[in-house]
Amino acid sequence: MERVHLVVLAFGLDLILGDPRWFPHPVRLMGWVIERLEGLLMPIAPGRTGGAILWVLVVGLSFFGTWALVRGCSGISRGFGAAVEVVLLWTTLAMRDLDREAREVYSALMEGDLPKAREKLSRIVSRYTDGLPPQEVSRGAVESVAENTVDGILAPLFYALLGGAPLAMAFKAISTLDSMLGYRYGPYRSFGWLSARADDLFNFLPARFSGLLIPFSALLLGMDSKGALLIMLKDHNKSPSPNSGYPEAAFAGALGVRLGGPTRYRDGVHRLPFIGEGRSPHPRDIPRAIRLSYGTSLLFLALALLLWSLF
Repeated sequence: MERVHLVVLAFGLDLILGDPRWFPHPVRLMGWVIERLEGLLMPIAPGRTGGAILWVLVVGLSFFGTWALVRGCSGISRGFGAAVEVVLLWTTLAMRDLDREAREVYSALMEGDLPKAREKLSRIVSRYTDGLPPQEVSRGAVESVAENTVDGILAPLFYALLGGAPLAMAFKAISTLDSMLGYRYGPYRSFGWLSARADDLFNFLPARFSGLLIPFSALLLGMDSKGALLIMLKDHNKSPSPNSGYPEAAFAGALGVRLGGPTRYRDGVHRLPFIGEGRSPHPRDIPRAIRLSYGTSLLFLALALLLWSLF
């Protein structure tokens, strides 16, 4: 089967099934390997060299292990190999899970259960959520949906289309390494340097694609497409990340809200610039952000199918 068809099937599986808790998800295995290698390497090579060795081992094992598995299964039969690749690709996508996690924050807010909403938000953001008022909880959820539209959906789809399950799984390893080691404080400032920089590099193109796709998706969904494009062009560089500013700014413009601002992380309060010129986010903006994420992801796949049919 053509690779684009395998990717579409995998996306369909993700939409239907999400991430079943009983399924042996590769990211959990990656996390286990990273923890063990960190425990071995950090004491003897706490600087960039140790972090680079860990990065190469994890990404290399993810790529070549997936390649060997798909190749071995294809040797049994092409259909079996294609089925295994679809399942592996499915595990690299997070659209349904992003929907579920963000919607749980929304439901708790609408029920008036602010402590529960904060707890649910803490599962999808790295900031501290204790003491956040409803508008800040809503902001965190909208920002998470915007960022993960790139990290958890568009980027895996992009690399799956380029290199199948091996490259998509390698990207997933890169993303997991960044989330576990890519901090900018303490020993991780050096040990996690490559993990953080590599994630920036591999999200570079998908983030910029999102800056163009989100306004078109907003147009199709009846949201503010002009605002999405203008705010993206004006405010994309206000985020400390070289990539997350593109989807955040486009979402802010499409939804008519203001994102960013002071945010408390483990190492203290970060005085982040505001993104967008609208009002503070409301809980009802969370399902709107989810719709925009779905629309953007489906638009990306539709364009991929169009290009495949033309070339």
